[in-house]
Amino acid sequence: MGLTVGWRSGAASDPGLRRSNNEDRVYLNNAAGIFLVVDGMGGRAAGELAAQTAIEIIPRQLESSERDIAARVRQAITAANNEIHRMAEQRDEWHGMACVLTLAVAHEDLITVGHVGDTRLYLVWNGTLRKLTADHSPVGEMEDQGELTEAAAMEHPERNQVFRDVGSRPHNADDEEFIQVKSFPFRPSAAFLLCTDGLSDMLTLAEINAIVQQYCGDPTAVAEELVAAANQMGGLDNISVVFVAGPEFVGNEAESDRERHAVTQVRENQSVWRRLLNRVTGLFAASD
Repeated sequence: MGLTVGWRSGAASDPGLRRSNNEDRVYLNNAAGIFLVVDGMGGRAAGELAAQTAIEIIPRQLESSERDIAARVRQAITAANNEIHRMAEQRDEWHGMACVLTLAVAHEDLITVGHVGDTRLYLVWNGTLRKLTADHSPVGEMEDQGELTEAAAMEHPERNQVFRDVGSRPHNADDEEFIQVKSFPFRPSAAFLLCTDGLSDMLTLAEINAIVQQYCGDPTAVAEELVAAANQMGGLDNISVVFVAGPEFVGNEAESDRERHAVTQVRENQSVWRRLLNRVTGLFAASD
């Protein structure tokens, strides 16, 4: 496991404008190629504990296993699930705590994703942003199947209900309808984005892409700008973002700015040379 040299990642997490606590957690490790967003559920203390438990267990399990990547992903998420469930059984105030999460593991030229719930992974390439995970929620399913528009899904009163989570009951790694695992090739000129629903409930696909396309070398700045934009739209929930850019990824807007700057610089240089040439020509003419 490991990333190609030159990849950059950044993250931002914020409680939002309506909540005093943050039940989200983010994790990024460029050297190991592990990136993770977690959204805790079950009340203030319990939700934070569930998310923190997942953040602590999953990277450790991934690093310690000798199995293939997809099996490691399933094993790691299942270990977190069962530990969260075990802890929830110990204290009444923790009963029912759980989380949803999206995990991305980079290895060679592939990204392997482990996903449970309504957090998301988007792939960014060639100027477009595409959602690669399926929302494990009734409203998300209707949107993915085209029964609801993006706008209608974002405004739906039941948009936060999920039918898969990590921690509410024990699981085996190979249980059906638990973990969605998929792999996709990752080009050096691409990027990907992990987020909790605090972002995707506030910003449309087009709005997220517009900010991502401004990337000019600072992935943390992209993550922070996305969080700020979600807060500007209301900040109804905790907001968390992990943004990972390949070594050759350049946002379209940033590239356009650079092209405009290059053209301007050429024109300015040409103007300078013309002025110098005119001045030298004038001097020779005066000496005659």
